Amino acid sequence: MSKEQTNLVIVESPSKAKTIGKYLGPGYQVKASMGHLRDLPKSKMGIDFDNDFEPQYIPMKGKESVIADLKKAAKDSGNIYLATDPDREGEAISWHLKVLLNIPDDKTLRVTFNEITKNVVTKAIQSPRGIDYNLVDAQQARRLLDRIVGYELSPLLWKKVRRGLSAGRVQSVATRMVVDRENEIRAFVPQEYWSLDVELERVGRPGRFRARFYGDPKKRELRSEEDVRAVLASLQDGTFTVASVKRTEKRRSPAPPFITSTLQQEASRKLNMTPKRTMAIAQQLYEGVDITGEGTLGLITYMRTDSTRLSEDALEAAKQFITERYGARYHNGAHRQFKTKGAAQDAHEAIRPSNVRLDPESIAGDLSRDQYRLYKLIWSRFVACQMSNALYDAIAIEASCGDNVFRANHQSLKFAGFTAVYEEGKDDETEEVQSPLPDLTEGEPLKRVGQQQEQHFTQPPARYTEATLVRAMEEKGVGRPSTYATIISTIEDREYVVKQDKRLSPTPLGEVVNGLMVERFNDIVDVEFTAGMEEKLDEVEEGKIAWKQVLRDFYADFSKEMADAEEALKDVRLKVPDEETDEVCELCGRKMVVKVGRFGRFLACPGYPECKNTRPIVERMPGRCPRCGSGLLKRKSKKGYAYYACERGAECGFMTWDVPTEFDCPACGQTMFKKSGRGQMKPFCINEACENFLPEDQRGYRRKPSEAAKEADAAPAEAEEAATAEKPAAKKASVKKTTAKKPSAAKKPAAKKAAARPAATGSEAAE
Repeated sequence: MSKEQTNLVIVESPSKAKTIGKYLGPGYQVKASMGHLRDLPKSKMGIDFDNDFEPQYIPMKGKESVIADLKKAAKDSGNIYLATDPDREGEAISWHLKVLLNIPDDKTLRVTFNEITKNVVTKAIQSPRGIDYNLVDAQQARRLLDRIVGYELSPLLWKKVRRGLSAGRVQSVATRMVVDRENEIRAFVPQEYWSLDVELERVGRPGRFRARFYGDPKKRELRSEEDVRAVLASLQDGTFTVASVKRTEKRRSPAPPFITSTLQQEASRKLNMTPKRTMAIAQQLYEGVDITGEGTLGLITYMRTDSTRLSEDALEAAKQFITERYGARYHNGAHRQFKTKGAAQDAHEAIRPSNVRLDPESIAGDLSRDQYRLYKLIWSRFVACQMSNALYDAIAIEASCGDNVFRANHQSLKFAGFTAVYEEGKDDETEEVQSPLPDLTEGEPLKRVGQQQEQHFTQPPARYTEATLVRAMEEKGVGRPSTYATIISTIEDREYVVKQDKRLSPTPLGEVVNGLMVERFNDIVDVEFTAGMEEKLDEVEEGKIAWKQVLRDFYADFSKEMADAEEALKDVRLKVPDEETDEVCELCGRKMVVKVGRFGRFLACPGYPECKNTRPIVERMPGRCPRCGSGLLKRKSKKGYAYYACERGAECGFMTWDVPTEFDCPACGQTMFKKSGRGQMKPFCINEACENFLPEDQRGYRRKPSEAAKEADAAPAEAEEAATAEKPAAKKASVKKTTAKKPSAAKKPAAKKAAARPAATGSEAAE
């Protein structure tokens, strides 16, 4: 290598390139590939079946300038370090780069970073390896399997159900899981049961508590009101005594550090983040953030992992930090390691902070709101997992009257341990609040002063949330850490499932598509079959099986199923039932249904063509219109940006980008608003006559004065457009033509007006 030559390091993203470039210094040039540069063509299958499933990779459209720049840099460089992500897809990207840029073997050096810190990056550069072709083959097998299923099944759905649909090897299984859960709920038959509580008090001394019927004396369920009456009758002439008092110390251990699935679940529970959003923010934290006084730092380790393993360095750092911050008593004493599940690849550590001493509060000013919240979650979970158990004083009392036994329990915190830092969230908060119990002794007499009986019914299984669906997919072996977020966002985007009150329900379209898949392609949507395919891909990665053999075995059965389905459904067209709503057509009185057009979902009268009434779907917001006191509705502009308008439309004319809240201003009593975007924003008053009025330029939006003026001019036109939007946009050409001349910033391309546009058109719309 000549003295003029520098080494080239290729990563995926510019932010990662920026971070690594600062660590390596002037002897290295770091460039970003911007993700994949070579893939299967979009316009055709791209797989040569006659040539043993040979993939036909081509350079990706729109990446010509990136490819040219990298080729030039590679030609003029010494060693070329391929530093893409440390997983199968990252390995495949490195291989594609090697082929596309014609990099010779002796100059191809593969490096990976589990965390992007100066020490780790420097060590990795000093210890490169070759490309792991087993990892590449595992990724190729997955890519081609997904392409075969998607490109052969989707056209069948277009012909038999509706154009624009898609099927996928894993997304179809996830849809089936949601549909199966819905069918369980429909088939569920509630069972009656009763609870019986008695109010007991000590004789001659203060102390009252409530105990619940347990059995007589063996555990027995009260199935009917007659059962309750029988127990109450047996209590009439009896006396209560304390049969037993058990005092114990209970210990609670902390949860393991995060893996991909548990991070997505906890972020959904505690931060209300979708899996897709969680992974996007985690990627930013991994690749690097500018920290005051520290420079650009990668704050967490690699976020696509199914291993709970922690390095000895990380464990020792956690011990020192906990001991210094909280005291020696709060450390577990020995390093706490967690057992990784048998199916996990264990290629990476668990997700943890790169430097535990960078606590969230100390760097909060350098992070966005979502970055801070997610980093705090990861940091807290890691620190807590190395802390002492939480200790509780638990007391269990049995009170008896004849053969009838009643129980009461209570526990109180004795030593906080890890709970001083973090407690794991729950999907369903079902634990009852327990009241403190008096200091009773065995044999002590008690007096019954009351009772309460209540009828209950068993509940069906709960619908999946995004968090519980991720957990279910992980438990069943469907997908892998890098795929969970994509799977869920795909089935929501395709409208196979819909999220209501954080719960996922199948749509009529999803049920029809799933029914077709179950009937004709049962293997594809079979959970065990899909999990078995994941195991085969793991075997490819381990070098135990050839990747094309996996394709041969799969396609032999799949091609036969495709041929049988085409024949069986030759003259069949499946109808998707309409989704009925409670909205009533004001013209004919029928219940309106949800339809999907080229501009999205809208309400339509099922009486078409006799009744052609349609109506946009709007969401009613809390609060009242500050102009006329009417209700407020959430609407969308033609570019898809959310705004809020009076339900009276043009008759009132009020609209705003700010989000109405349920709070009233304490000074003037009008509805308060908040800045649009994710998370909890501080409410403010928009009444100019109020002493609490917050001017628009102080509400936190980054916008140019000139653009703000344009928005103000355009607001009445937007409100008028919303008021007249009683038909789908396609039928409102005259309105569209009129409003198109208004200079509204909401109608400017999103990429070009990100800074000038109100926040309602940014992160909230993107969600």
